[in-house]
Amino acid sequence: MARMSDRVVIPLLDERKPARPGSIAVPVPAQGLAATGLLADALGRPLRDLRISVTDRCNFRCSYCMPKEVFDHYHQFLPQADLLSFEEITRLASIFAAHGVRKLRLTGGEPLLRRHLERLIEMLAALRTPEGEPLDLTLTTNGSLLTKKAQALKDAGLQRITVSLDGLDDAVFQRMNDVGFPVAEVLKGIETAQAVGLGPIKVNMVVKRGVNEDQILPMARYFRDNYGGSVVLRFIEYMDVGATNGWRMDEVLPSRELLELLRQDFELLQLDPSAPGETAERWGYADGRGEIGLISSVTQAFCGDCNRARLSTEGKLYTCLFAHQGHDLRALLRPAAGAAISDAQIGAALAGLWGRRDDRYSQLRAAETPSTGSDAPRRVEMHYIGG
Repeated sequence: MARMSDRVVIPLLDERKPARPGSIAVPVPAQGLAATGLLADALGRPLRDLRISVTDRCNFRCSYCMPKEVFDHYHQFLPQADLLSFEEITRLASIFAAHGVRKLRLTGGEPLLRRHLERLIEMLAALRTPEGEPLDLTLTTNGSLLTKKAQALKDAGLQRITVSLDGLDDAVFQRMNDVGFPVAEVLKGIETAQAVGLGPIKVNMVVKRGVNEDQILPMARYFRDNYGGSVVLRFIEYMDVGATNGWRMDEVLPSRELLELLRQDFELLQLDPSAPGETAERWGYADGRGEIGLISSVTQAFCGDCNRARLSTEGKLYTCLFAHQGHDLRALLRPAAGAAISDAQIGAALAGLWGRRDDRYSQLRAAETPSTGSDAPRRVEMHYIGG
């Protein structure tokens, strides 16, 4: 009979468990690059929008982003020493601004979980474009801490917020956030944010067929009737971000179907884009009581004018939401002892990275079924780089 010490334990690999994202070393340019205020990628798309993830932690466990069975109490989040400091984030943001970025969005995880976030906002609010203009500074949150923090965020210099909210029915909302958080608290946070001047507010609703499509009309009615044009509700197609959410095409509710559903109750008129590279197709209520947006990255890819880059919590630059590797900018901020890398050299590295960018995942997805086997590159998780 085999003794306990003779037994062989064979570890099993859970393919759903998120591996630490891979990174690509960024060569240090010998020469710096003077800021021109404009960088274009290989497809001619300018760099205008930088999304900065300040934490990989979240207090929700939404199935489409951080499913509880994967991100459980055994999951190891990034240690504090790996996170970019506020000073490092601000330094990079200033370099990006010098090379064309006009909008900064703080994301997570849940960004309001990052301690002393108001101090970072103050630092970023002080940045200016080459023309001397302040940057558009905004933040995406699940709203759970918004009632408590809205005034401090506004006082620090935050201009606007986007709140993620996937339904008004409390049972549906709690099922989707999977931690039992009540919808009333998020609605209270939105009300508080509007009262302190963090607007216009955007509310993002991820629509998953068979889960919360019955919340579309109640959400539209609620924000139209209670806020009019001061809150813009945007419907987002369920996306295949990361490798842990079990995405299936049959769970996507195409925006065209969603629009027809809305038109059963509302007269809607199509509006012009609010800015180049706008992700949402805008539709206004014919009576002037606000608008809604449709973000259709699955069925109507908008890669053609995507002008966004994403900076992860630990300083990796991703040039696409669906990327599987990031470029390690933290190494340029923390060089070996005795070395010094200037802002101009980091700017030159950025210009090289963006100039080679040719990402268009969503367009290619529309043309063919994406590879999802075990040999396919694992896409970076949304909580790690933000949406």
